[in-house]
Amino acid sequence: MPAPVSDFDLLDAWRAGDREAGNTLFDRYFDAMYRFFRNKVTEGAEDLVQQTFLACVQSRDHFRKDASFRTYLFTAARSKLYNYLERRGREGAIDWGVTSCADLGVSPSGKMAQAEQHRLLLHALRRLPVDLQVALELFYFEQVRGPELAEVLGVPEGTVRSRLRRGRDLLREQLAILAQSPADIESTMTNLDDWAAAIRNAIGGREPGS
Repeated sequence: MPAPVSDFDLLDAWRAGDREAGNTLFDRYFDAMYRFFRNKVTEGAEDLVQQTFLACVQSRDHFRKDASFRTYLFTAARSKLYNYLERRGREGAIDWGVTSCADLGVSPSGKMAQAEQHRLLLHALRRLPVDLQVALELFYFEQVRGPELAEVLGVPEGTVRSRLRRGRDLLREQLAILAQSPADIESTMTNLDDWAAAIRNAIGGREPGS
C-alpha cells in the first residue's frame, strides 16, 4: 500500500494547479476548520474555511515548514476569524483579551448541539473574551496543545497556560450565570473533556443549502 501523500506535497500540487490534490487536502481538514469557525461567527463558516485554505495556498512561499500543516492552517484560520469579527465591531481597535463574540453580536444560527450541557457550554464560550475562547476551543475541541498551540496563538507557552487558566475560571463564572442549577456547572466543568469530545463529533458538515 503506498504511503499517504503528505499535507505539504498536496499543498504544493494544489498550488501548481492540481485541483484533485486541493480537494483531498480540503477533505482532510474541513471538519476541524468548520468547528473552529462555527461557534464564533453568525454565518458563512464554510466560506471562511474556503478563505483560509486559499490564504494558505497564496502564502505558501512564506511558510518555513518548521511546524505541522495543521498549525499553519489554524494560524491562518485565526487571522481570518479576527478579520471577520473586526468587520462586525464598532469603530476603533478591538481588545481581543476583553471583547467576546457575544459582545460583537455573534449568534450562530442552526442547531449546534442537542444536549443541554453542550448548548450551555457553547453559549458560555461565546461570552468569553475572543482570545480565551479561541484558546479553550483549540485545546479541548481540536486537541491542539503545547508548542503547537503557542504557535497558532502567536504567544509564548507560558502565556498560553495563563490564558487557559483564566479561560477556565471565566468559563465557570459564565456557566454560573447561565446554568439553572449548580449541578449543571459542576457537571460541565468536571466533564469538560467529555463534553468537548461530544461537541467535536456533533459539529461538522456543510451548512444547509451549500
